[in-house]
Amino acid sequence: MATNRTNGTHPHAVTELCQEGGRLYADALRTGRIARADVEAVPCLMEFALLHPDPDDANWLRPVPPSVALAQRLNPIESEITERRRLSIELADAFEPFMTLSAQATASTHSITVLEGFDRINGALDLATAQCQNEMLTVQPSGRRLEHTLVQGLERDRPLTERGVSIRTLYQHTARYSPETQAYVDQFSNGKVEYRTIDELVERLIICDETVAFIPTRDDRQVALELRHPGLVRYLVKVFEFMWGRAVPLNAGAPYETAPDGITDIQHSIAKLLIEGHVDEAIARRLGMNVRTCRAHIAKLATALGSGSRAQLGFLIAQSGMLKQEDQPGPAPRPHQPPQPDRTRQEP
Repeated sequence: MATNRTNGTHPHAVTELCQEGGRLYADALRTGRIARADVEAVPCLMEFALLHPDPDDANWLRPVPPSVALAQRLNPIESEITERRRLSIELADAFEPFMTLSAQATASTHSITVLEGFDRINGALDLATAQCQNEMLTVQPSGRRLEHTLVQGLERDRPLTERGVSIRTLYQHTARYSPETQAYVDQFSNGKVEYRTIDELVERLIICDETVAFIPTRDDRQVALELRHPGLVRYLVKVFEFMWGRAVPLNAGAPYETAPDGITDIQHSIAKLLIEGHVDEAIARRLGMNVRTCRAHIAKLATALGSGSRAQLGFLIAQSGMLKQEDQPGPAPRPHQPPQPDRTRQEP
């Protein structure tokens, strides 16, 4: 019979007593003793103290009762458990005074969380919307929305409206001409969702119950911030309400009507950005349109004002009075001047 001996040992744990060892130990318990020669090939029985020498005859071994053998094995384990439990209590007592300080610091640190990658961003958004109970505010700069993005939006928004949460969403005016956006809007007709458009939006924004907000930090939308600081979230809510009050309901008809001067609203928006010094690509991005469309509007604006060059166009916009006073860039602030002495007073 193979013995699995290694340097005189029979290696296995007591919890994995070998088949031959188990058989011989059972025989010893039944008969009250077993010949020493019979267990030479299974030294584990002696190593685990399951057998001990017969005091009356050295050629025989007697079995240790299993209850005694079990107690001998459990005692050191239970002692170790007791010692480790005592140590854990001492550690908990030692760190308890710092737990409150740690909780305060954690709350402050976690008020702004950096989310990297679409999966983590979407996971945080899914959790926030699942916990939203009253209202969600969203700002969605226009652009061609991919089908899978719209599907994700529907899967996230529909459960909200079904449990009574209201949603207000801001798009740019160009969203009115996006079939994908219109198809998405048509999915909601229960009165809990409102859509408005405005000429210019800077970036995406999502706010849930005025407790958590999400903003992107990179143009590729691979990194976002989850904001839970009450002051920051309240500020972003005010920014949203400011834009919402100046936006046009999506069902109110096209906002790009031609004014009496022959210039449309969108061309007024472009003119304002031209005066501010923005290039075509930046204007297109700010207004949610492609560069070709933006340049077509600029060409129409130049024709309407009789401009023959880009530099002249800026001058004509400023001279035409087409922009409201508050839309025009203000004069540069004057440098601080020290107070001048009153020359009308006579010096003693």
